[in-house]
Amino acid sequence: MRKYAYAWMTLGFFLVSLLLHWFFGWRAFVGDAEQHGQAPQIAEFVDQMLRETFENWQSEFLQLLWQVVGLAYFLYVGSPSSKENDDRMEAKVDALMRMIGGDKANGLIRDLDRHYLREHGHARPHGHDEELVMRAGLEIGRA
Repeated sequence: MRKYAYAWMTLGFFLVSLLLHWFFGWRAFVGDAEQHGQAPQIAEFVDQMLRETFENWQSEFLQLLWQVVGLAYFLYVGSPSSKENDDRMEAKVDALMRMIGGDKANGLIRDLDRHYLREHGHARPHGHDEELVMRAGLEIGRA
């Protein structure tokens, strides 16, 4: 539950806002019908509210969804604009490690790349492994 708390909260906000939108829409619909001397009809209300709901989704939700999902996708595939000089920084750090660590540095660089899934151009960062970090510090310090 905690792992997906943001998703659950977002779903809760969405459902509450949708229910409130329909509730207050019903009250306004009934008021308009009474003002014109007509009885409110549920079929008309549902049609009107569905139209309004989908208009809102088109203008806001789909636009935002495209921006978030589209940008996340391009970040995942590693478009040039998403890298922000990571490759350059990694190359510099690798060069420094080789200068200081000698022969041991290549193995350590390979281990770090494998641990942080930096193979084939895709990065998927996750929590730090203390043992690997300690090993990196000890190996570099020994050279």
